[in-house]
Amino acid sequence: MSVQDKPTSFDIAALAGVSQPTVSRALRGDRTVSEATRKRIEAIARQLNYTVDKNASSLRRGQSKTLALLFFEDPTPDDSLINPFFLSMLGSITRTCALRGYDLLTSFQQLSNDWHVDYEDSRKADGIILLGYGDYENYRARLDHLAKQGTHFVRWGSVRAGQSDSTIGCDNLRGGQDAGEHLLGLGRRSIAFLGEASSHYPEFEDRYRGLAAALKAAGLRPDPGLQVDAITTEAAGYDAAIRLIGRGIAFDAIFAASDLIAIGAMRALEEHGLNVPRDVAVVGFDDLPAASLAHPPLTTVAQDYRRAGELLVDTLLARIRGEDTATALLPPRLVVRGTT
Repeated sequence: MSVQDKPTSFDIAALAGVSQPTVSRALRGDRTVSEATRKRIEAIARQLNYTVDKNASSLRRGQSKTLALLFFEDPTPDDSLINPFFLSMLGSITRTCALRGYDLLTSFQQLSNDWHVDYEDSRKADGIILLGYGDYENYRARLDHLAKQGTHFVRWGSVRAGQSDSTIGCDNLRGGQDAGEHLLGLGRRSIAFLGEASSHYPEFEDRYRGLAAALKAAGLRPDPGLQVDAITTEAAGYDAAIRLIGRGIAFDAIFAASDLIAIGAMRALEEHGLNVPRDVAVVGFDDLPAASLAHPPLTTVAQDYRRAGELLVDTLLARIRGEDTATALLPPRLVVRGTT
């Protein structure tokens, strides 16, 4: 190869001592290629300043080499309409797409029955990542529709038996139990839960079930009067805490279904002269950047958004390749800070 010639995958194959198809698979992140071989091929590609001709590659495979990331519109105090937790996950998804040789198209879910037409069938994208869903009971039919159409998609959410889609999610039941056990270990016995604990919000429901399991294991019975519905906003957390206080039922701890709910609740507690953590210990869920900046810093259950982004992309790519995929639960991690 002369200095003026553009390097090809055959040049890399010759230098790496592998076949040209192996080079192609390695450069698109195919896991059938061993890590050692892939790293050797990637190093040679960098030395040769080799770049993949994505248009030619896509034409050969009938693929766009693009994934669509669709956000559900959430109520937010700014104009983003994106749950801050998903913004934390976005960096991992973008980075993993780049490493796998894919572009990422981001948009909002339009709540139509034609996502497959808007994205995959129109060849805008080879598959879809779904983040957020609002009321799951209303949303489930749309997921079933996508599955019946044969659309390649994966979503972040609650993992339940009998689901027709590939779902990556956090072990919310374990996270709720960890939060409950932590508060019980501090001597708290009247633990309130802020968040809608129903099938309409299955992730919140699992977190509440985890708390209830911890209480029952300690010989305590969950008090329905200490559960207050709230969606994932600071305003909803504030309002839920006001309603909780207004019920006149004694409580010495709050487990909030999200960090935003917890932060809003802390503001209500302060306004009513209740000190955190002396009078009321507070635990959130997610570990958003705002959690460590709260006053006092918020104890929370962290979700692994970095690993979540990687799994979402790799699971979707496996589905596009026609491989069998399964749901996956990521372990949570309790992060103890100043609110407990």
